[in-house]
Amino acid sequence: MTQKEAQAEILLEAMPYIEKYQNKILVVKYGGNAMTDETLKKLVMRDMTLLQFVGIKVVLVHGGGPEISQTLKRMGIESRFVGGLRYTDEETAEVVRMVLAGKVNKGLVHMLGALGARAVGLSGIDGRMLLCSKESEALGFVGKIDKVDTHIILSCLESGYLPVISSVGFDDAGNIYNVNADTAASAIAGALKAESLILMTDVRGLLSQKDDESSLIKKVYVSDIPSLVKEGVISGGMIPKIHCCRDAIRNGVNRVFITDGRVKHSILLELLSNEGQGTMFVKGD
Repeated sequence: MTQKEAQAEILLEAMPYIEKYQNKILVVKYGGNAMTDETLKKLVMRDMTLLQFVGIKVVLVHGGGPEISQTLKRMGIESRFVGGLRYTDEETAEVVRMVLAGKVNKGLVHMLGALGARAVGLSGIDGRMLLCSKESEALGFVGKIDKVDTHIILSCLESGYLPVISSVGFDDAGNIYNVNADTAASAIAGALKAESLILMTDVRGLLSQKDDESSLIKKVYVSDIPSLVKEGVISGGMIPKIHCCRDAIRNGVNRVFITDGRVKHSILLELLSNEGQGTMFVKGD
């Protein structure tokens, strides 16, 4: 088979998946190594652009922990973590808003625009999108999402724009909240009744053997999650991520994928091929 014939076969394989997702909403949580490696970042933005070009309504949700840490360090503000989450006082919350809704968000929008995508930058504050309260007093202004208003997201999608959303929330008292990007993406996908949610990570997916990447579990039913936690298959930092997958499915998302952002074109491989390359979560029978 020639190279051109192989390319044609790839396109033919992708065609039914493109048709399946056309005019459907796909939410992507962008983070991990794919966000800090410039080569991977450009490839992810190219993939987002391609998905928009073929008629998929893409919503990109991002955090930016490393950028926040670097900015706090330059400002002489110490980063403190409680149970793996960044303690966020009022001063830190303002830095989070500045970094995520400003630098990181607009950088991604600019990159997408240069590739030909129609993108617009938003935060969870815009359009009163992510109404929050405190997750706990011990964490300060780390947000628990109480309500998602999707009007501004849907307006952007209907106008042909790709919304790029930073995970910053608010409350009616004027406080700013630092929101976990997985949590934000899950809540937004559920509120939109998205066809699929993809969580990009720095692992291949859910593994039956923690340190063996060949032990990838390709498909998980939400009803099996409690037993997998009990058996220790789902443990540590993977537990809150899997709970985000569960919550999205329960709120109306058809499929949720955990995919390896370290792999080039991981999103396209997950969505537009027969095999996929991560772990898919579904409601079950």
